[in-house]
Amino acid sequence: MLSSTIIEVDGIFVGAAILVDGFNARRFYAAHDKVRSLHNETSPDLAVLLRTVTRQFRAGQGGPAAA
Repeated sequence: MLSSTIIEVDGIFVGAAILVDGFNARRFYAAHDKVRSLHNETSPDLAVLLRTVTRQFRAGQGGPAAA
């Protein structure tokens, strides 16, 4: 693993974005049940991955989705 970024939503740890070796992409490692369906999802843009994870997490709470 080259590097990782912790992902928290509303102060809750939900997983990590791991830099994929040889690519300019991040792979999501889910650590919370509400985002488990996104485990191993990859994205070339960390911001897009963060929005996707946030939207999924908040939808699982029944709250409004993140923009």
